[in-house]
Amino acid sequence: MGVAQEIKIAVVGLWHLGTVTAGCLASAGYEVVGYDANAETVAGLRRGCLPVTEPGLAALIQSGMQGGKLSFSDEPAALRGSEIIWIAYDTPVDEDDRADVEFVVEQVKATFPYLKDDALVLISSQLPVGSTRRLEEVYRRCQPEGKVTFAYLPENLRLGRAIEVFTKPDRVVAGARDSASRERIAALLKPFTERIEWMSVESAEMTKHALNAFLATSVTFINELASVCEKVGADAQDVARGLKSDLRIGPRAYLNPGAAFAGGTLARDISFLMEIGRQERIATHLFSSVQASNSEHKNWARHRLVEMLGQLQGTKIAILGLTYKPGTDTLRRSSAIELCRWLKQQGAAVAAYDPAVKSLPGDLAEMIELQPSIEVALRGAVATVVSTEWEEFRSIGADELVAWMARALVLDAGRFLEDRVGRDRRIQYLAVGRGSERGLH
Repeated sequence: MGVAQEIKIAVVGLWHLGTVTAGCLASAGYEVVGYDANAETVAGLRRGCLPVTEPGLAALIQSGMQGGKLSFSDEPAALRGSEIIWIAYDTPVDEDDRADVEFVVEQVKATFPYLKDDALVLISSQLPVGSTRRLEEVYRRCQPEGKVTFAYLPENLRLGRAIEVFTKPDRVVAGARDSASRERIAALLKPFTERIEWMSVESAEMTKHALNAFLATSVTFINELASVCEKVGADAQDVARGLKSDLRIGPRAYLNPGAAFAGGTLARDISFLMEIGRQERIATHLFSSVQASNSEHKNWARHRLVEMLGQLQGTKIAILGLTYKPGTDTLRRSSAIELCRWLKQQGAAVAAYDPAVKSLPGDLAEMIELQPSIEVALRGAVATVVSTEWEEFRSIGADELVAWMARALVLDAGRFLEDRVGRDRRIQYLAVGRGSERGLH
């Protein structure tokens, strides 16, 4: 990592994106203030209590504060004097993947009276293309004499690997209006990377949509193909390997048969593009189909459970993993939670274990029996679903699984435990794209 210049930075919005951004910038030697209007969030950060779990983040935040490089405030006056204002709100998304863009716009607008004239506002929040220009126009109306400039750096973080991705990026996409802004951004990012893909602001905004839409399309493509593979005796994992061996596709292609994409990230950008299509009267058949295909694939475990067990009323189903992804304690938009709700509706008893979840909010606690260990969750279950791929689950052996469960039926969409239990003939092991005759014994 390079050496930071003497630049004062304010990071605005303190959930996952903002806390990671603030912590990483401080670790590079910048003087950073993290600002959020939520006093409870700020108070928690000052005590070392993070709003979201991310490997290594707590230590990074603590180091920044102890070293005097990082502070937090819920007072907008704390923004005064900052040369870079990094907008890092995680845009709220509802259950239908609609982003609350107005929330972010209003939060950013509230900062305008406190910005110094030559500040550079970097937008990294997940917003639809055209939002940066909209914020520029709002600023000009609010501060007619102001000279603040705006640029767009689409966030590229991944839950569970966010610090690594921020500090050692493959590249950074940056949209800027002028050469002066480019020079400031290049200097800012120098401790982390010099590989910057420069483009217009609108192109950078669209690149974020395009990237997530492409990844979403890849996921739905291989999963839909996997459904066909299951019926004809082909193995979708072998097919994916064949695809990746083609240089036109490549070994790092997002072609891994498994669970549907969950959370709000990929779905949000698909929704953004569909909405733009509606506004501009452009047909977006592909994006609509991706959304529909992914929604159907979310039912894979449901269909397989009914196929294997028939009536679920009165059965015990074990769920291994509840969080959105391993390495985080985030439950919102988790596909495991959606499955638990459905199982409860079918009359099943739901037992679950997740190493990052020590308690559940009231509504979830009523329908999920959160257990203290893998063994307790599995005991007496007629099926278990591997929902979140925590490394701890690899400790499960075939002998233990057969001994603990009333029926050794395992649904493991992404084949996380295939090497551990998937080849034992005592176990009925089902995975996405794995021909049924290979899973039934």
